[in-house]
Amino acid sequence: PGVTGSEEQTEGQRSTLECSTPYVCPWGDIVLHWEGYDPRVSEVSGRVQLDASGIGHQVNLTSTFSWKDHSKKLLCEVSHGSRKASTEVVLRVRHAPKDTQVLLSPSSGNIGVGDAVTLSCEVGSSHPPVAEYHWYKDGVAVGTERVLALRGVRREDHGRYHCEARNALGAGASPAVTLRVFSAEVSASPATEVREGTATTLSCDIPGREGHPEELTYTWYKNSAWLKEGPAHTLLFPAVAAGDAGYYSCQVTNSQGSDTAQAISLSVTYPPRIPTLTLFQETQGGRLVIVRCTVDSHPPATLAIDHNGTVLATSGAQVALLQRLGVTASRNSLRLEIRDAGPRDSGKYGCTASNIHGNASATKVLVTRAAELLIQPSAEVPEGTAVTLTCVGTGD
Repeated sequence: PGVTGSEEQTEGQRSTLECSTPYVCPWGDIVLHWEGYDPRVSEVSGRVQLDASGIGHQVNLTSTFSWKDHSKKLLCEVSHGSRKASTEVVLRVRHAPKDTQVLLSPSSGNIGVGDAVTLSCEVGSSHPPVAEYHWYKDGVAVGTERVLALRGVRREDHGRYHCEARNALGAGASPAVTLRVFSAEVSASPATEVREGTATTLSCDIPGREGHPEELTYTWYKNSAWLKEGPAHTLLFPAVAAGDAGYYSCQVTNSQGSDTAQAISLSVTYPPRIPTLTLFQETQGGRLVIVRCTVDSHPPATLAIDHNGTVLATSGAQVALLQRLGVTASRNSLRLEIRDAGPRDSGKYGCTASNIHGNASATKVLVTRAAELLIQPSAEVPEGTAVTLTCVGTGD
């Protein structure tokens, strides 16, 4: 038998294939028919021609072919008893790309920052062949190759990816695949630097934590020392204290492995505590008074030392110093040296510490001692007598 019809069919459109023989045997048991079609979407009709214009027998197959019929084989067959002859037809159904999928590699285990990952756009069927590919991450275009290669995965590469394959008849889109980047990170709310007494939360997160398919375990560390472990991804400080300051990190674990976050510094600010004011007087080798003030505060405080209300030294702006005064300042510490000290240097000394959160002060009273020379046993002795000279301090 012979077959005529379009060499290619288009998906969704009705088309007809004709199976025919140039002869007719009306009194024989010769059968002409089609094999391999789907009767649910097909119609078969026959016609016999016996007239002056010609002789022949034909059977028409009219059907709406789908992409699944592409490359399918149909048979136009004539049979007479056990004897058969047939002509094979291979369907060429034009259709947009179908059965498009994303293959993620590696397909198992945790994917960490820096790992190499490939996403391949695989098409089950396309006629004509795929002409172009398009990749999308969370709806945003990210590539136009069949294979999307991420040679060094970043934390922000986490997301849902899908591809589209296109040919002249249309496009086929894949279901979205989630690329999970297993990377732990610690964050602080409201900030990494907070004032004492502020409610503060530290969170340990991996991208897509809320949609993660399995239970996660969180291990918290402070200054590299174990702190706590459990299913909670947060550390809560209802009223953060100065002692809570430090470096915090966490380790996130699932059945495939774990990842440890880089530590962040939690800084707690507070006003100056009461300063420590020390007075020291030395009378040997010259008369020297040392006034030292130290304080605990964050941020560092500005310190000022005064004598009876007159500022003598400060760790901030410079003040005019007397020639016999020396000042040394460091973080939260101020030292004042008074040389050639005398009665004029007696009195109340104060230290005031201040930062953006407040101030505090302390005072002490200094009574300078004058030195006098004692001669024993007396100032007038016979020649050859042993004499002791003693330098002692007395109140001025």
